[in-house]
Amino acid sequence: MTAQPQDISDAVQTITVDALVVGAGFGGLYAVHKLREMGLSVVGVEAGGDVGGVWYWNRYPGARCDLMCVDYSFGFSDEIQQEWTWSEQFAAQPEILAYANFVADKLALRPLFHFNTRVTRAKWDADAQRWTATTDRGQRIVASYCIMATGPLSIPKDPEFPGLADFKGELLRAAKWPHEPVSFKGKRVGLVGTGSSGIQIVPVVAEEAQALHVFQRTPSFTMPMRNSRLDPDYVAELKRHYPAIRAVARASQLGGVRPVTSRPFFSITPSQRQRVMEDAWARGGLDFLGIFSDLLTNPDANEHVAEFVRGKIGETVNDPVTAEKLKPRGYPIFARRPCLDTGYYESYNLPHVHLHDCLEHPIERVTDKGIRTSAGEVELDTLILATGYDGLSGALMAFEVEGRAGHDVRTKWAGGARSYLGLMMAGFPNLFMVCGPNGPAALANIITLDEQNVNWICDLIAHMRSQGIATVEPRPEAEDEWMETVFALAQLTLVSKANTWYTGTNVDGKPRGLIMYTGGFFKYNEACTSVAQAGYPTLDFGKAQVQA
Repeated sequence: MTAQPQDISDAVQTITVDALVVGAGFGGLYAVHKLREMGLSVVGVEAGGDVGGVWYWNRYPGARCDLMCVDYSFGFSDEIQQEWTWSEQFAAQPEILAYANFVADKLALRPLFHFNTRVTRAKWDADAQRWTATTDRGQRIVASYCIMATGPLSIPKDPEFPGLADFKGELLRAAKWPHEPVSFKGKRVGLVGTGSSGIQIVPVVAEEAQALHVFQRTPSFTMPMRNSRLDPDYVAELKRHYPAIRAVARASQLGGVRPVTSRPFFSITPSQRQRVMEDAWARGGLDFLGIFSDLLTNPDANEHVAEFVRGKIGETVNDPVTAEKLKPRGYPIFARRPCLDTGYYESYNLPHVHLHDCLEHPIERVTDKGIRTSAGEVELDTLILATGYDGLSGALMAFEVEGRAGHDVRTKWAGGARSYLGLMMAGFPNLFMVCGPNGPAALANIITLDEQNVNWICDLIAHMRSQGIATVEPRPEAEDEWMETVFALAQLTLVSKANTWYTGTNVDGKPRGLIMYTGGFFKYNEACTSVAQAGYPTLDFGKAQVQA
């Protein structure tokens, strides 16, 4: 019989369970399901009002996944795969959120979560060999195992310029969009941030706003998504072949089925390269990332591809001055997060859409009426902030996490996030991370990675319980060796050469450096599997205490 946690109410109380899961995104949902299937009592805690993780919060106009739905979906349950039908190749936020709710209902996960609740502190009790988490509603949750499924993008970041509190108009944040509809009709709208979210917002808001002012601090490379509705015959075909598709994804560099090649850029003639790039541009999506094997390792190849995309910007945007300002320079293409769009560059051909180049005229402050740059003040009715996140490590540093002998995550990560396999940390027994900062994280298909991480964690817990082992943590030397591998691989890729949330440079005072594992999903999974098959020689285990 499956063990169940004690009932959680608003009253201050102590809840004792086998496992605590923090986060109700896709990683948290699968972790709760898997742990419960193992017979453990488990409770989940989620800051949002329901399941969905980042898709619960990101309801901004145009919000859409830039991974194909065939990749951005669970593969562990064929029943879920067969019962759920995607309507588009790249699903929009409402459909993704509906999918998360479908999974939660199908697996009866919602009763195991405590919503609208944040963990404010988690502390390891060495005597009891358990974690005690305190929430902002006063509960104490005591658990043998603590699984942090907080995700790489869950702590929004406001811009640093002064005066934000002075603005008298409507202030909206892409990362925490209102649940009720927002109208832009007849309004002067300002948008700060032209990363993935801003690029999706622009074309939609431009359709309705009286004027749209886009304040661009760093131009981004973006390619056409070319989304399409899914034909019923294709969907039936997809469902028949899901097992083989998932197997290919798990054995791939990306953890997904996006095409990749072993062909280096300079191995074919200039005319052939041009045809390959034109074909990828016409197909749309992230196929462009896979057309040359050395795109992120050979600077000359990267610059040729970047110049091709700059040429497409020039062909699309009518005003040559605006087009030039939209062309990214000074960093490798795809070193920042790759973006997909539907009509982004075309929006700048509309007479009421205005691009403000903040490299030429920096933002000085937000005023009560709008935004003042060095070129003057722009009056606004609505200001949208699409300024990103404190990515990768921010979520786990947003509250106090204290491990063995006073080890504190904020202190441990003061020089940059470090862990073993992106899953565990020396000094923090029985604490696990799903999609941690030192694994493939944002460089792999995140749901495939979530499943792999949760399976590895649960296999380790099952091993411990079968052997009467109470605690586990990585050996410090194993953690050091893993981080040496992460840093060595980072030096081989151009991803480390841009100022972005990948490298932590979007947050003042945050240590700079690429802390994600860049060896690919397949190699990462291979490394994790080899540890388990060898009997976990890199981990320190502690036997259960014998009661007197």
